[in-house]
Amino acid sequence: MKKIFLISILLIFSIYGFSQSRYISTSTKKIVFTRDGGVCQCCGSSVSLEYDHITPFSCGGASSPSNIQLLCMRCNRSKLNSCVCKIHNSIVGTNCCAGQTTKKGTTTARQCSGTTKKGLRCKNKITNANGRCHHH
Repeated sequence: MKKIFLISILLIFSIYGFSQSRYISTSTKKIVFTRDGGVCQCCGSSVSLEYDHITPFSCGGASSPSNIQLLCMRCNRSKLNSCVCKIHNSIVGTNCCAGQTTKKGTTTARQCSGTTKKGLRCKNKITNANGRCHHH
């Protein structure tokens, strides 16, 4: 009985793992390329374009046209898993921690710069100038 339960749990988790994919379909790529005019949404370059998840895939971002944008290789590589192109200091995505879309805009809430007891970065939002929440 335990083996059947364990196998069914593993099967469910494996199906769930394959349901979300980084793969961007050809039709999604065509829609995004047309919508973005074939240029990087950060610097306007038309060289070495890549399809980028606005909300990073690692934060649960989907591979749908509404969450994909064109970025040149330099801007995409500098963005990494954040929302800021570090080359042009331009906001080109969604902040995973805040969960707020900040594409080509600004946000007033930032993530606390303090660390938790486990040594991880605090996930509380702050609006004050010192960069820390009331816990730090």
